[in-house]
Amino acid sequence: MSFFGRILRSVATLFVVSSLAAGAFAQCRQMGGALITDFGGVDANTTLGPASGDLSGAVAASILSVTPGENGTTVFSVQHHWVTDSGHAIFFKVAQAVVAPVAPGVFGVVSYEAVINGGTGKFVGATGTLHFTGEADLNAGTLVLRYSGKVCLATP
Repeated sequence: MSFFGRILRSVATLFVVSSLAAGAFAQCRQMGGALITDFGGVDANTTLGPASGDLSGAVAASILSVTPGENGTTVFSVQHHWVTDSGHAIFFKVAQAVVAPVAPGVFGVVSYEAVINGGTGKFVGATGTLHFTGEADLNAGTLVLRYSGKVCLATP
């Protein structure tokens, strides 16, 4: 093989290797929006409602357990179920929502984050964390939350 042939082959190999390496890295973006759900949308322990913003679609949250927290707070262990408008599911680890009473039957979010661990479609291999603020009104059976955070999609 000629000198120029070896150089072209080396450049081509370098291009292929760098393209494959770039595909292994994630593209991360800040996301935000809101969700409004009703308790009892699916069953007594699951909320259901629309999500707006960057991850618009439908969201449900199954309450797995409720335990007393520190300083009068209550801790909800929650499993999220999220499907975007385009039909892609986002998978989450079980989250801990810490809430505090602000009025009879009304709770404000003290701390609440959900960790993304994959999904379907463009969320295959996705990672990230969403942080939530808002309130739960058990008298009305409603939950209103804002979400923000970083979502990293695996590049194809």
